Amino acid sequence: MANKDEIKSKIEDVRKKLRYHEYRYHVLDNPEISDSEYDEMFKELKNLEKKYPRLQTPDSPTQRVGGEPLDSFKKVRHARKMLSLDNVFNAGELRDFFARVNRLSDENNIEYVIEHKIDGLSAILKYEKGRLVQGASRGNGISGEDITSNIKTIKSIPLRLKEDVDIEIRGEVYISKDDFEKINKDRIENDQSAFANPRNAAAGSVRQLDPRIAAKRSLSFIAYNLLSSTKGKYNTHEKALKYLADLGFKVNWHYLTKDIDKVVKICQEWTEKRDELAFEIDGMVIKVNNLSLREKIGETAKSPRWAIAYKFPAQQKTSVVKDIIISVGRTGALTPTAILKPVHIAGSTVSRATLHNEDEIKRKEIKIGDHVLVQKAGDVIPEIVKVIKSKRNGNEKVFKMPDKCPVCGSEVHREKGKAVRRCTNITCPAQRREGILHFVSRDAMNIEGIGPALVDQLLNNNLVESYADLFALSKDDLLPLERMAEKSANNIIEALQQSKDRPLFRVIYALGIRHVGLGTAQIFAEEYHSIKKLSESNSEVLEKINDIGPVIADSIYNFFQEKHNKIVINKLKDAGIRLEVAQDTGDKEKNILKGKSFVFTGSLVNYTRSEIKEKVLNAGAKVSSSVGKKTDYLVKGEKPGSKLSRAEELGIKILNEKEFERLFNN
Repeated sequence: MANKDEIKSKIEDVRKKLRYHEYRYHVLDNPEISDSEYDEMFKELKNLEKKYPRLQTPDSPTQRVGGEPLDSFKKVRHARKMLSLDNVFNAGELRDFFARVNRLSDENNIEYVIEHKIDGLSAILKYEKGRLVQGASRGNGISGEDITSNIKTIKSIPLRLKEDVDIEIRGEVYISKDDFEKINKDRIENDQSAFANPRNAAAGSVRQLDPRIAAKRSLSFIAYNLLSSTKGKYNTHEKALKYLADLGFKVNWHYLTKDIDKVVKICQEWTEKRDELAFEIDGMVIKVNNLSLREKIGETAKSPRWAIAYKFPAQQKTSVVKDIIISVGRTGALTPTAILKPVHIAGSTVSRATLHNEDEIKRKEIKIGDHVLVQKAGDVIPEIVKVIKSKRNGNEKVFKMPDKCPVCGSEVHREKGKAVRRCTNITCPAQRREGILHFVSRDAMNIEGIGPALVDQLLNNNLVESYADLFALSKDDLLPLERMAEKSANNIIEALQQSKDRPLFRVIYALGIRHVGLGTAQIFAEEYHSIKKLSESNSEVLEKINDIGPVIADSIYNFFQEKHNKIVINKLKDAGIRLEVAQDTGDKEKNILKGKSFVFTGSLVNYTRSEIKEKVLNAGAKVSSSVGKKTDYLVKGEKPGSKLSRAEELGIKILNEKEFERLFNN
């Protein structure tokens, strides 16, 4: 049996390897191992830290996944004022800046650094003895918000530096163009407004009180300024950037020159070729390279006199709406897209523009055949700014959203108060993959061995059309698939068999009914005791149930009216899935807390938030995210938030972790 020192050494060795491969992938963009190899190594570390929790450290790679939600952000006062840059918009204004620098410095042969002006959110990082201890937003320049929990989720930010040094740096949190498009697509499909530009997306992600949301947003970070360091001083900005790169940071692209004409030329060149970058830039930053000279030149109350931002001009072009087509997303959302006469904008040819939803089309009064003004939102996503009504000739056609899904032909439904129409057929090809993955997920049917890669193969080989078809799979169906051995196939078949006896609330949740989470599924399971009775109810009756509003009621009703969904549920019944509450309620923990309502705050020692939630739900109780008069218990962990004071005000019973466990032991 390994001793403590050997275990500690093993854990640190795995951490060291993971940090190295994170650096290769997220900073150098040059990975040495596959994603699956990295995932295996990460899983190994996670298991070791779970087995030996006292050996877990704040700078471990496992701490990036996102901690528990915060109640609010704390204010952070900056050690020095974080200035913003003045802007120029053309070559003439840029040359005026150079003349001003020459005058203030009494020098002419000055070396400049040119950098990309990344469209993101400025952040200040603080390290002590090489460990990340704080991340803060710029705020008003004097104080910002403590966003450490969200900063830790960004994989291009090292949690541990290559040297044990105290430093403070400034850089930009941003989102790549591809990830920006994905985020907006998901938001539109989920009835959320799209981010206007990558900067808004980055800022909105970093300011999430739930770090797990930030962890899903694919944030990146580029360092562009060394504010302070306990190891050596640097006389130029370029050398400071090199030092940051040596410590493990991704640093901003930069070019060094004393030739003013060259600076102007570089700014003009990047105006045309900025689309070559994976992330969005909205200009160039020009800085004096010599740090001593910067001090001599000085700064105003708002901006440094030794730096300037050259902003790119906005680009808008006229085009024609040739047609409007409909695409169906993974959640069934029908999204209209304008097919445009191709036009060149900001370095690329634009031939399509998303119209978001039918209300947006009506608001802008867009018709097929219209001449329109087109731009790229945030210089990335093509959008129609407005219709040029003066060019209408009477041949334009009003567009009407379809009543049937263009993919599967099923009925389309628009919820009250929502702008998006949705296909309600869970077997619709546009929705199948995500529906199956949700069905097999841990909180739903918890079927181990079925992940994205296998689901893709099952769909591509026409082995399943819906999640109900999973239970008709045989070992012979699975064995011909890639990376499928006999043992793996047997394990999957066994996992499917074991899942047939899941509690009813998990089955209801697994169906993938819009707006129905675990807690809501439990309410329906307690109220109706079977899928059959639930499916026979109508919106008016459903809405009378406590905690069920009209949106959820309509969603349930519409789901069970769709004929394809009825077929899938019958398949589940034929496969032997338990679609009603079990008759035997004498299990160890079943229903011992029936009717009770729980709220959690702070970090728990023996449970993750999902684990303790599952324990409560399995005992027949409910879980809420906020404290109210109907709350029976507040369970508090370490560093509880404002929920604790709210519970004290209302006289709610407050339990620590041990007292919570006694509820079950008693």
